[in-house]
Amino acid sequence: MPQTPLELEVLLTESMIADRFLQSLGQRILPELFFYWFPLSVRAWGALCRDSRYRNYLRSETLLKATAKTLADSLTDRRVEVISLGAGQGTKDRHLIAALVESGRQVTYRPVDAGHMLLEMACEQGRELGVSVRGLKADLTDPAHLAWLKPRGDDPPRIITLLGNTLGAFDPAVMLGRLRTLVGEEDRLVIDAELGNDEATRSGYEHPANQVFALAPLRSIGLTEHDGTLVFQSSNHVLPGVHRLEKYFRFHTDRSVMVAGERLDFKAGESIHMNHSGKFERETFCTLLAEAGFSLHSEQISDDGRFMMVNAKPRP
Repeated sequence: MPQTPLELEVLLTESMIADRFLQSLGQRILPELFFYWFPLSVRAWGALCRDSRYRNYLRSETLLKATAKTLADSLTDRRVEVISLGAGQGTKDRHLIAALVESGRQVTYRPVDAGHMLLEMACEQGRELGVSVRGLKADLTDPAHLAWLKPRGDDPPRIITLLGNTLGAFDPAVMLGRLRTLVGEEDRLVIDAELGNDEATRSGYEHPANQVFALAPLRSIGLTEHDGTLVFQSSNHVLPGVHRLEKYFRFHTDRSVMVAGERLDFKAGESIHMNHSGKFERETFCTLLAEAGFSLHSEQISDDGRFMMVNAKPRP
């Protein structure tokens, strides 16, 4: 029997992403969305999530499992919409959706991601659970794209998630301010963050599976470890209580690559600055949420104390 088509809305086209990729490389930067765009990147991301040494995926998934049933039981409306920002392949969302279905809720799942392949995977996760699915291909850094998700009067209560320390990839105060415009009076925000900043934090990113993932966008255009070195570097000059692990690719030799029919030349010693990952102190994370207009309904801390997930409500 033929499968019904996936329902996807597209605000961020592949042409737009390709143009931005060429422009970004010309500026020697590689923003967040390109780490989930290429087929090689999607494969490397999937392998990283399955690797037990990548603790952040496991921490986030474990906390969501622990939170899902309590969150589902706390809802009073029979209908609920799950909006997953930066949904990836949707494997974590399954736990929340399954708990909602088991509690007798009528669920609509709306995964949001910039990567088309990952968005398709997330939609399939929802369809396997038998819920209504409508994906949105969008850029979380674009306020006009986020505006499509603002609540309307006829919306059911919504659970909006931003998981996997995705907040750490952005300016946290700015992103939380934008999220506040999406969370209505009856809605909930489920968001997590990586806590602390020490040598164990850095070593967690330097294992081989994460290096393969970090280099996948560059490998997709023909650059390898023979052309340069992937460097991780801590920076504490962000906000008090907010740390940042930055990474960049430093060229050993002169190198030229062809991207979309255009030649880009790199000199030895030049660097391509890649996406970063923010780390938080617990008190700072809570303060940022409060300053953005949220109140904490509940919180969970991972067993090792390195990850925090909160269920937040908007303050009146």
